Amino acid sequence: MKKVNSLFVISVLLVLAGCGKTNDYAPAADASGEAIFGAVCTQCHTPISREVVMVLSEGVASEEGIKNKVRSGSMRMPAFPNIQGEAADRLAEYVLANSQAQ
Repeated sequence: MKKVNSLFVISVLLVLAGCGKTNDYAPAADASGEAIFGAVCTQCHTPISREVVMVLSEGVASEEGIKNKVRSGSMRMPAFPNIQGEAADRLAEYVLANSQAQ
């Protein structure tokens, strides 16, 4: 049992280590929301199914909520300061259209 717990803790730490404080990713000017999500979000957020990429908490289940989360990050999620303007709009629209709210 200790071995399983240790492996679980190590796995979680490795996943979290890949999610730093700031990510310098800058999408191409014409990148779709799906392309942006695939390029950076899936590094930490595994889509639940083909139809549902995320389950959103109540505070994030809006375009502004998603854009704020992307810009500022959170405790475990890095900030993406270079995803702005129309690219941020396309990403937020994609996430909203393909997610479930809690």
